[in-house]
Amino acid sequence: MHYVYLGIAILAEVCATTGLKASAGFSRLVPTLIALGGYTIAFFCLSLTLRVVPVGIAYAIWSGAGICLIALAGWLLYGEVMDMPAVAGAALIIAGIVVMTTLSDTVKP
Repeated sequence: MHYVYLGIAILAEVCATTGLKASAGFSRLVPTLIALGGYTIAFFCLSLTLRVVPVGIAYAIWSGAGICLIALAGWLLYGEVMDMPAVAGAALIIAGIVVMTTLSDTVKP
């Protein structure tokens, strides 16, 4: 269940950050509320995850997956450029997450 909470935290953080961009510096109400609500849900779910998952592993997964998904959302929703170095960097982040979660003895949920 702790990884379900982590998944919810990641998705909420991606929605929040996407809303933050759309809020135009908190000048638009609905995107501002999405950002604030999303971050609230993200941190709450991350706190539930940290009851069981080591903080280093949880944060690596949360931030790494968030970075990749937000870059994807920026590309899809805002037309931001994802050039080859950006794609390669995202692939390395994903590879790092996979190595940490599959090969590290630190992961003991």
